[in-house]
Amino acid sequence: MSEMRFGYYPGCSLLSSSKEYDISVRAVFAHLGIELVEIDDWNCCGAVHADVNNANTAITLPARNLALAEAQELDSIIAPCSGCYKNLRRASKSAAKDPKSRALINESLGDGLQLTSDIEVLHPLYVLLNTVGIERIKEYVVKPLTDWKIASYYGCMLTRPKDVFDSTERPVGLDVLMSALSATEVNYPMKAKCCGGALALSHGDVTARLSGNVLLSAKQAGADIVTLACPMCHMALDVYQDKAEKQVKSSINLPVLYFTQVMGLAFGIEKSKLGFERHLVSPETQLVQMGF
Repeated sequence: MSEMRFGYYPGCSLLSSSKEYDISVRAVFAHLGIELVEIDDWNCCGAVHADVNNANTAITLPARNLALAEAQELDSIIAPCSGCYKNLRRASKSAAKDPKSRALINESLGDGLQLTSDIEVLHPLYVLLNTVGIERIKEYVVKPLTDWKIASYYGCMLTRPKDVFDSTERPVGLDVLMSALSATEVNYPMKAKCCGGALALSHGDVTARLSGNVLLSAKQAGADIVTLACPMCHMALDVYQDKAEKQVKSSINLPVLYFTQVMGLAFGIEKSKLGFERHLVSPETQLVQMGF
């Protein structure tokens, strides 16, 4: 396919606790011939905490990354983390729609930075579905996932701000993508419910209960694998899975994978290059059973 080029904002999680997401995003996009240009000197987007403390900080932190992208002559940014995506997109829309907001951002930036352009913020799932396209993705599949029963999990932030590229209540994007890889989509009622990831440090019992409800719902619907696009959700469903089992009083043992890891396998990218060893709930048994 003709070469495409996007700014790339990995965010904090993808270079620390969720390196497997970063590794697999870069691998899949390179395989598709898409260039990702990491933003120089990027900073934390504020995650879920900046909003609580200061509304101006909550906008300025992500907006600084937009200004840095503009300085690199990038007109669009891919942000894989759902929380980063939400924050950067909100800052972009605020600056585009409200001159006062843009002025306040520029006053706060310093460092000689100014946000004068409208930088488009995209999630990699959106790019894959709408720019690359499902038919082109199918052309890259060399190892169809015909034996996979996958429960796609969307969580709270991937589909927000609402009406961008999927429904907040009945999202389908991940399911469509998994179907393009020849996997069987598992429909279950909790796919867009909160996992409690944001409460993990302050109310871990709530996180365990909410994530347990999601996992048990997927398991009871027949899933072998859960796939998602959010580091915080991954922490809740993978890292907290043993606690979740105790909350729901049921054995679950469901590997939780990033959607780009699953794509990488279907594209024939070596398993060792997709970060599967980093999951607490090991997917190795399922991968071997499925021929990987």
